[in-house]
Amino acid sequence: MDEVFHITQLPGNSVNSLVAKSYGMNRYFSLNIKGKLREFFEPVVMGIVNVTPDSFYCGSRNGSVDEAVATAGRMLAEGATIIDIGGCSTRPGSVAAEEDEEIRRVVPAVEAVRRCYPDAIVSVDTFRGKVARMAVEAGADIINDISAGGIDPDILQAAVDLKVPYVLMHPAESSLCENTPHDETTPYVLNDLQRVLRDLRLRGVCDVIVDPGFGFGKTLEQNYRLMSELDAFEALGCPLLVGVSRKSMVNRLLDVSPQSDRSLLGTTVLNSYSLQHGADILRVHDVKAAVDAVKIISQLTL
Repeated sequence: MDEVFHITQLPGNSVNSLVAKSYGMNRYFSLNIKGKLREFFEPVVMGIVNVTPDSFYCGSRNGSVDEAVATAGRMLAEGATIIDIGGCSTRPGSVAAEEDEEIRRVVPAVEAVRRCYPDAIVSVDTFRGKVARMAVEAGADIINDISAGGIDPDILQAAVDLKVPYVLMHPAESSLCENTPHDETTPYVLNDLQRVLRDLRLRGVCDVIVDPGFGFGKTLEQNYRLMSELDAFEALGCPLLVGVSRKSMVNRLLDVSPQSDRSLLGTTVLNSYSLQHGADILRVHDVKAAVDAVKIISQLTL
């Protein structure tokens, strides 16, 4: 029988943790990067580098390998620890690039970033096993999959075969639906993630990063319920990645476009909240703002 996560409501609306518990910034996680243990004693920032013409945020689009390398360099200089390279837009209503096109976009960009910045940690944002395999061969260190293996199961096998860290994101296609009661949102997401996590563990994948999947197949109310109960993800025992950068949960609530300064401001508010409630990795378009948030929250929780 599958383990079922239960959320216990505690005084002060604290979820799945003691009210007095303070996460602060005294967290630790490690990742096996190409056979070397990388240790992290505070949250890190993952910069988004899209090699696509149609990503929802115009500022993240890079039309060539040279542009992608320049963006990666700027993000690293601003304090990013991980560069996340993607070649297939997953924005609502988009048509996914064909596999060959995604490979044509991603692999040269990974190769170039690896060549120019050999010490950077590079992840590949893809749901396809073949793309993940070729990107890792080209120099990527991490597989970042939005589908939890639900689109192409070979991506899970790729994580097994390649022995690289795998980002397990709660996908749009899941047990969660629009009619799921709000107070059951987090348990549904946790149970979905736990099923895939158990499979990965049994197949020998040790380094799994969990992502709640903000914005993917979730209503505005469900997104904010998940955020308010972010502490509950500690139960999975994995580093926690939060990706809310300029997403609809910010833009719809504030009635702004992804391109606006207010979208960045809303993102920074949520990132700051996330850092206080268990986030280990912030996946963002705007690296400097996220790095500044880490510094400020760190100072507050010394």
